Amino acid sequence: MSLLAIALRGFWIVFLTATNVVQVSHEHYLGALVGGFLISWTWWSNAYRASLPLRGSALAYGLGAGAGTLCGMKFSYMLLAWGW
Repeated sequence: MSLLAIALRGFWIVFLTATNVVQVSHEHYLGALVGGFLISWTWWSNAYRASLPLRGSALAYGLGAGAGTLCGMKFSYMLLAWGW
C-alpha cells in the first residue's frame, strides 16, 4: 500500500467523523445515521490494515486525517447551508 493510499484512508475516516459530529450536533437524524454507517464500514475494512510496515505510514495517515478534519468541517457547514 502506498503512502498516498494510507493518507487517503486517514483523510476519509476523519472526514466522515467531522461530518457526522456536525450532523449529530444539529440533530439531523438521517445524516447522522448515514455518517455512522459509513464510519463503521470504513473502520471495519481498515482494521486489518492498521499495522503497516511502510516507513512514514503514521505520518501519512496523520496528515490525511488532519486534512480530512478540515474538509469534513467545511463540507458539513455546506450541507447545513443547503438545509441538510
